Amino acid sequence: MNLNKHLTNPIFKIIAEVAESSKLETYVVGGFVRDILLKRKKNKTDIDFVCVGSGIDLAKQVSKKLEKKIDVKYFNNFGTAMIHYNKEDYEFVGARKESYRSNSRKPIVENGTIQDDQNRRDFTINAMAISLNSSNYGKLIDPFAGISDLETKTIKTPLSPDITYSDDPLRMMRAIRFSSELNFEIENESYSSICKNAERLSIISQERITEELNKILLSEKPSIGLKLLFNTKLLHQFFPEMVELQGVEERGKFAHKDNFYHTLEVIDNIRKNTDNIWLIWSALLHDIAKPQCKRFEEGHGWTFHGHEFLGGKMVPRIFKTLKLPLNEKMKYVKKLVTLHLRPIVLSQDIVTDSAIRRLLFDAGDDIDDLMTLCEADITSKNPKKVARYIKNFKLVRKKLKEIEEKDHIRNWKPPISGEEIMEIFNIEAGREVGILKNSLKDAILDGKVKNEKEASIEFMKLKAKEINLKSND
Repeated sequence: MNLNKHLTNPIFKIIAEVAESSKLETYVVGGFVRDILLKRKKNKTDIDFVCVGSGIDLAKQVSKKLEKKIDVKYFNNFGTAMIHYNKEDYEFVGARKESYRSNSRKPIVENGTIQDDQNRRDFTINAMAISLNSSNYGKLIDPFAGISDLETKTIKTPLSPDITYSDDPLRMMRAIRFSSELNFEIENESYSSICKNAERLSIISQERITEELNKILLSEKPSIGLKLLFNTKLLHQFFPEMVELQGVEERGKFAHKDNFYHTLEVIDNIRKNTDNIWLIWSALLHDIAKPQCKRFEEGHGWTFHGHEFLGGKMVPRIFKTLKLPLNEKMKYVKKLVTLHLRPIVLSQDIVTDSAIRRLLFDAGDDIDDLMTLCEADITSKNPKKVARYIKNFKLVRKKLKEIEEKDHIRNWKPPISGEEIMEIFNIEAGREVGILKNSLKDAILDGKVKNEKEASIEFMKLKAKEINLKSND
């Protein structure tokens, strides 16, 4: 098979010319080849090239042929180079063969042939190459029948899966990620090998594991990958809190839903409406504290009171363990986990302006994301119940918009600062200032005082009398 027609990017001709003049056997490999055969919409901006020789030397010569405004990075320790050009990354590496030690995924590397390089690839669908050599330009090199596995939608390793996964256990995460992204089946022998080698994941850094997990969460239907992680016991190696969600406990006629599979439904629901990875993480963690909060109440059944508050408290520790960012992104997830029941409660009861104001105050600019999370949390199989929830959520959204336009509570700041309070009442910073500020906040959120300065001053003068303070006027 010749794929010449797919090599439209000018970089291919330039590399072919350099390879010819330098007598370097050169190929484009990996995901680029896989995706053009899948006719997959290009979502990658990187292309990998392998030459039989020095990848760094090839990159240096290619960079000279390109325009001056390019970014070239050389990684001599790894024998690779990266050229950033026209918003794309081109990686160059020399063909190599690898051998591994049992306690490390870092291989012992030797120079090799294109066949050696294809042998070391993770999956047959990623082991295909296209020649950029003048004698067979555009020819597909497919020693492991990767194109057949593309047609049958199969994830399969080029060599024995026990060798492939034991050598580099991150490939087990990658197998599941590709299965989730492409909706491919993992071949039976390969699947069994992942189950057998799951504990080998311990030699992989958490950063690399989490990187693959995030890619699974961003696939079109994340539940495919998450179920595979659970069933192969890979999830058990790095995310025990999520594993604990699985299971149903029965007592008499009472049973609760399986919170693991409910969470997967919520993640799939939210993925239809967002590619915000942190909103997806909020869905993943929204019920994470339910195992700790589970209680049985006689005559009533199972309850999970307070799981939203405990869940919010668990977020920083989980983020730290999984090497996720401990910054505003973590605080965002913590906020949404803590607040995720509030709109649901409002949708069930008579919606008061006061309750809406308090929700706007607590959620701030994240109110729309919070509502998206709550709507994704509707996983009932009862159509009438779902329709009722959707109708009520529309009412909540309408009230949120009306209150915000009227009272401007989102990201609310008090009309009077603490310094102004100290000046009005001639007091130092301390307990009294806090009492007045909190009383004003509650009065505004409850709709007892307008969100404006003059009305706020009058309210605080009345409040000050209750705690024996006098104003300066």
